Amino acid sequence: MILQLNIIRIELLEEYKSAVYNVNLTDKFDNLKDAEISTDVFSFYTSVASVFSSKIEGENIDLDSYIKHKKFGIEFLPDYTKKIDDLYSAYTFAQTNVLNKYNISEAHKLLSKHIVATHQQGKLRIHNMYVSTPDGKIEYVAATPYEVEGEMEKLYSDIELLLKQELSIQEVFFFASMIHLVFVKIHPWNDGNGRSARLIEKWFIAQKLGDNAWFIPSEKNYYEQHQTYYKNIRALGLEYPELDYRKALPFLLMLPQCMEAI
Repeated sequence: MILQLNIIRIELLEEYKSAVYNVNLTDKFDNLKDAEISTDVFSFYTSVASVFSSKIEGENIDLDSYIKHKKFGIEFLPDYTKKIDDLYSAYTFAQTNVLNKYNISEAHKLLSKHIVATHQQGKLRIHNMYVSTPDGKIEYVAATPYEVEGEMEKLYSDIELLLKQELSIQEVFFFASMIHLVFVKIHPWNDGNGRSARLIEKWFIAQKLGDNAWFIPSEKNYYEQHQTYYKNIRALGLEYPELDYRKALPFLLMLPQCMEAI
């Protein structure tokens, strides 16, 4: 494959395709289906995605309680459900809109309503960004605010090109995970970066392969392996200019691995 991409790296693509050769992604994807509990106004898998993507970020939310809230209207304290409701709205928005620069910003406005100030919703950050461990140690230094806009423009351009490109299902999964990883490493928002990246990963697959993508339990899988998830993200390096995407394969393989269990 010869692609003139701006920021997404492809040197691992052939090794990735060899590693997922025995995973029948096509059949597994085609066999995905919605849950019987879903209705015209309630999506079980959107609830799963919203709950577990939020839990990765430390939100204290229980899937069973959230389904009772979302499907049956059972009331909980607003603080318990509001951030997950916002993320659910962002997933719902993505399911009916094309993946592009403008709509990525609109999705962030939805998912960050109770995370960042109004003037920061859907806006690129203008401050330095560090990712810290619970005990206060810096584990990653993201792109500087002077780099963010340019790096995001490169990513938006790559997404636009890939959406036009004919890709195999293995290539779709590879690039979806790469988009997820590059987005997280740029860390363009003041907050809501992980939630956005996991949404965009699935959004890309849906744009390329169809609505069955929304039934992939990727967020649940990432949460159940969240120590490994973060370890694989950290493996690329401490600072943005020094990132080594040759170390990305363990992260990239997490998405097809979640399909193996289906």
